[in-house]
Amino acid sequence: MSYTLITGATSGIGYELMKLFARDRNNLVLVARNEDYLKRIKEFYGNKYGIDIVTIARDLAETEAPRDIFDELQERGIEIENLVNNAGVGTYGKFHDTDIEDSLNLIDLNIRSLTYLTRLFLPGMIQKRRGRILNLGSAASFAPGPYMATYYASKAYVMYFSEALHWELKKKGITVTSMNPHSTDTDFPNKAEAPESSITRHNQMHAKYVAERGYEALMQGRRLVVIGGMSKVLAFTPRIMPRAAVVAVSAVLNK
Repeated sequence: MSYTLITGATSGIGYELMKLFARDRNNLVLVARNEDYLKRIKEFYGNKYGIDIVTIARDLAETEAPRDIFDELQERGIEIENLVNNAGVGTYGKFHDTDIEDSLNLIDLNIRSLTYLTRLFLPGMIQKRRGRILNLGSAASFAPGPYMATYYASKAYVMYFSEALHWELKKKGITVTSMNPHSTDTDFPNKAEAPESSITRHNQMHAKYVAERGYEALMQGRRLVVIGGMSKVLAFTPRIMPRAAVVAVSAVLNK
């Protein structure tokens, strides 16, 4: 049987995406750190929709977590048809004032694990000439972000990586979609310790709305979806403003 693998599936956008895939009767592999939440989701949505839900409690920032997850699913004969790389984290503050371990953890989670999981599951999709990959970018993907430098840089990587793969795979039956929402009503600002005045607190969208737009784009095989009016403004601004001005505006929004 084919399954959809979703990382960061117990809260926010990942949780809302999980509900959409479950609604459409997709068997699920859910990865998150909170084992208790995973068990509750499995029991409720597995019974509600009559689907099989496999849960794996792991921290994807751990170096070998993606490989361990892949090996476990291979041993169980579980094929991944849809891969949703949703898990991510942010940090806030001037880079030289932040804990370097927090920044390295961000890179491991936002970039390394996403890249690793994609590389592990992609050959199976190519062999079957069928598969979809959804990567969670951000409005931050479009510009440098003072006070959230590593986060913005990581999301730029996600978007460019996704677009490149979409091109490489377009004749192999695989689509790769980068979804890029503006600030969303999740626990992300608290985890990133971003202040009330930060852009993460303004014009927030509901996670359900963001997930629905991303899900639609994935099913349509789109390369990129920019979600929310502010995201579209941020995506367009670098095209008409000098780079120095773009960075200055971003700094004002984030401070």
